[in-house]
Amino acid sequence: MTAAATGYPVHVHARLDSGLSRWLWLVKWFLAIPHYLVLVFLWVGFAVFSVVAFFAILFTGRYPRVLFDFNAGVLRWSWRVAYYTYGALATDRYPPFSLGAEPDYPATLDIAYPEHLSRGLVLVKWWLLAIPHYLIVGFFVGGSTYVTYQAGETIRNSGGGLIGLLVFFAGVALLFTGRYPKSLFDFVLGMDRWALRVAAYAGLMTDAYPPFRFDTGGDEPATTTIDQAPKPAPEHRGWTPGRVVSVVIGALLLMTGGAIGGTGGFGLWADSTQRDAAGFLSTGSESFHGTGYALEFGTVELRWTDADWGLADSWLGEVRVKADDDVFIGIARTDDVTRYLSDVEHDEVSMVQSRVTYLHRGGGAPADPAAQNFWAASGTGQVTWRAEQGNWTAVVLNADRSRVVDTRLAAQAEVPALRPVSIGLIVGGGVMVLLGLALMLAAALTAGRSRRDDTSAAPAGPTP
Repeated sequence: MTAAATGYPVHVHARLDSGLSRWLWLVKWFLAIPHYLVLVFLWVGFAVFSVVAFFAILFTGRYPRVLFDFNAGVLRWSWRVAYYTYGALATDRYPPFSLGAEPDYPATLDIAYPEHLSRGLVLVKWWLLAIPHYLIVGFFVGGSTYVTYQAGETIRNSGGGLIGLLVFFAGVALLFTGRYPKSLFDFVLGMDRWALRVAAYAGLMTDAYPPFRFDTGGDEPATTTIDQAPKPAPEHRGWTPGRVVSVVIGALLLMTGGAIGGTGGFGLWADSTQRDAAGFLSTGSESFHGTGYALEFGTVELRWTDADWGLADSWLGEVRVKADDDVFIGIARTDDVTRYLSDVEHDEVSMVQSRVTYLHRGGGAPADPAAQNFWAASGTGQVTWRAEQGNWTAVVLNADRSRVVDTRLAAQAEVPALRPVSIGLIVGGGVMVLLGLALMLAAALTAGRSRRDDTSAAPAGPTP
């Protein structure tokens, strides 16, 4: 006996397991972490291969079979993990780490391979034509499950939205009754099926527009049973574990290289556009208010010896602190500042998660700061200092040494190394991106060659 599915080319089947654990669903988020980590990189591969498939369809009208197999496998893998976790919670059987069909698993997904796809439709179906479905599926799965790519928008069901809410109700029912309400299961599967159909359409895997039809339950509505032995498909090596690992490593290189290159690009942009007339980069002006005679800013440690890696003078260049009014600003070694302020009422300033905090210290009035000889750099309203090794602290006092220091300050620095470092990051990131793409495409090419070899070597089946 075999089931033959007709109708829409995306077939979603699932069965509700009996004897589900009452409590296991509470920790499945933790148990599925290995799958989540792998899927992050597999979805990067999905994105890259979708871009390649987009151009292949645009110029040839065909979706390369090896890329189709990989992307269909990513959707299958994601569906199994969602079914195990908070996209359904309908099985306690741990999902396999596989792109294959895995017909014995309680949740399966099959997508019919299209021999031909419209070259014109590929330009609009994944964004314009699918908008009505995106609105519906967004309500089902929640906005956090959208993953947008250049070649299309695909939807990975990982809980949230109405599905997440109803699955939570199912989990509560399991906890207290030990049973998963069948009507709830049917409704959840209807939403999952709708989302997966839209995912395949948006992923360019079919030209058949998803039906506006809510097909509930674990079986497709147009499935018939045929009393005949199924024809076994020839085994082929295709996407072996080694090639999948190559895609994962390639995706990791792609993401890391993109982040490094993006950081370099931002640095180059800042170096070109954010310097003032004197060539300084500046932070935003920040307000500071202390109730004592001085503001003491936390220690900055500068090291660039062989034993202590740090920030060299040629990297930071000159440092400037500017105030909006005439306050005394001094920069000195931390030990000297500590001695100077030991008997002075002042406030120690620190930044905690971008929020300014103050620690008030009791004492009396300070000695004339301008008369002290320990300052490495000092001035009124502005101070310029060339960084040296050591522990350094900045101090701000009113010029007349009165209590309550209320001012706005901005820090500036030359950072002459910003441009060469940014260029280096862009080059390094670009190399990593190219290596990642090369690994992914090499895996796809060898998988395609293996598939062709296996297909040509397979004996022809009997003619019906």
